[in-house]
Amino acid sequence: MQIARTDQDQKKKYLDVVNEIEQMNIKWVRLNFCDPFGFLQQISVQGEEITEDSFKNGIPRLDGSSIRGFREIQESDMVLKPDPDTFAILPNYFDKNHHSISNMYGSTTARMFVDIYEGFNGARYSRDPRFIAQKAAEFAKNKGFENSYWGPELEFFVFNKITLLPNAMSAVNCSGGTGYSIESTEAPWGNGNSNGGYTIPFKSGYFPAPPADSLTDFRDEVSDVLRQYFGIKVEAHHHEVATAGQCEIQMSFDSLVPMADKVVTYKKTVKESAAKRGMVANFMPKPVAQDNGSGMHVSQSLWGKKKNEDVNLFYDPADEYAELSQTALYYIGGLIEHAEGLCAFTNPTTNSYRRLVPGYEAPINVAWSKMNRSVSIRIPAHFRKMEKRKRIEYRTPDPSSNIYLVEAALLLAGLDGIDKKITVPDPVDEDIYKLSEHKKMEYGIKKLPTSLQDAIESLESDMEFLKPAFTSEFLEMYCEIKKDEHIKVASIPSPREFYMYGNV
Repeated sequence: MQIARTDQDQKKKYLDVVNEIEQMNIKWVRLNFCDPFGFLQQISVQGEEITEDSFKNGIPRLDGSSIRGFREIQESDMVLKPDPDTFAILPNYFDKNHHSISNMYGSTTARMFVDIYEGFNGARYSRDPRFIAQKAAEFAKNKGFENSYWGPELEFFVFNKITLLPNAMSAVNCSGGTGYSIESTEAPWGNGNSNGGYTIPFKSGYFPAPPADSLTDFRDEVSDVLRQYFGIKVEAHHHEVATAGQCEIQMSFDSLVPMADKVVTYKKTVKESAAKRGMVANFMPKPVAQDNGSGMHVSQSLWGKKKNEDVNLFYDPADEYAELSQTALYYIGGLIEHAEGLCAFTNPTTNSYRRLVPGYEAPINVAWSKMNRSVSIRIPAHFRKMEKRKRIEYRTPDPSSNIYLVEAALLLAGLDGIDKKITVPDPVDEDIYKLSEHKKMEYGIKKLPTSLQDAIESLESDMEFLKPAFTSEFLEMYCEIKKDEHIKVASIPSPREFYMYGNV
């Protein structure tokens, strides 16, 4: 039988991976996927188990009932199909127990992301976040948008140590009280001795040169590993605003699903590189009180074809204000229309709402503007007449989120704005942080939810725009689990409450 050209290309990809595994004597292959809440999951299979058949028919190794938010126990058999485009040989320090260096075992390993299928019927699994992102990308393509490009900017902290007090179990059984301690050589609450006496004050960490910035070579290493092992280009890196080792590493943009894969790889590489140094990387939105939290600003643009050339459909040089097309303005209208419900995905933890408070540069107000970093939707405007750089930056998300769901939800919200021709409000070219509440009302500026509970309730009343990629069953499961997370945290007294109310 004649094999179609596309099938021949796919067959070649399969065989290229199989041959490289054999030639490089790769003993173990890590198969990776994210659960619905963004946690990276992994199973290791022998290199010889990766065959052409395993790509075509999948590997029957997943008990879906043991993954939170996946399957019930009576329907647990699931199949993993590796994606050959994500094959990469891992650095030799990945997946090691860095607390027991003398007992480390060395072997050549590789990884691939997988797509998840249901057992027996062979259907794609609707709760697989990667599948949701793939469906959103395909939906946009069917609407006439050939591609969408994404550039998430993840901020994170690298601490020397995090300790739960008085012990680790107190955070689980906390009826007797609990707390935590963060150690960092850069932090003003430490003595700084291990950093030569140099510390960074609160909110003063943006762009300091070493030796105050103690993590420049760490970011060099992460950036080089991303490029050398995973083919991920890093454009720049720097220390961020907060003290205690807040960092940002900026990757080049890519299309929706490949960019989401890169974000997962980025987080894994940062964590592994920190562990190798005896440190801990932290992607919580707000780990340090009284200082800026960590965001994940997401740049995005829609592209199409005109006369067989790629064109940025967000760009219009005739627009005097920000060189934005009407398509881009409708897209912004969709983001603003659905901003509250989007928070359920872009800010999906109780800790997310510790960041979304006044006074710490977080975008708590729903508005848009060029160059303005006090709004939730910023139009970068470093240059004029540069089509490739024209994009929208959505500043609300944080790095605790599941990037597959974030990109899918943002895309669907923007497309809904285009479909419905949602009118965008006037841009706000003022520092919103300094505006009075009355002035904000005049501008028609909405506020984002102030808790995870509020965000989930907003999503429950505004789900229809997500239906091209998210099933009702997935959304119901997601909301139920997130409500439970909110209750578990909201019902526990904090040390600050004892300080404020202990004498009532």
